[in-house]
Amino acid sequence: MRAVLDVILVILNIYVWIIIASAIFSWLYAFNVVNPRNQFVAAIGNFLYQATEPVLRPIRRFIPDLGSIDVSPIVLLLLIFFLQRIIAYYVYPFVF
Repeated sequence: MRAVLDVILVILNIYVWIIIASAIFSWLYAFNVVNPRNQFVAAIGNFLYQATEPVLRPIRRFIPDLGSIDVSPIVLLLLIFFLQRIIAYYVYPFVF
């Protein structure tokens, strides 16, 4: 059971990095630092969008609109960190 919890924690850590990469990529794309017509850049952007958008979309519905600032990745990161702490402090010690 601890192995399963370790795998869940690793997956959550990888997803945290995907969220951070998606936020950085969106800034680079918005400020025209990367070439959106490049196929490799478009493939990376498409992957990051498809990996994060299904989780961020419901969060955006509940958060009020703050203009051009999207705080949904921050809220998702806080939720993931909270979930990791629950697993580490309350679930992991009681698993045999």
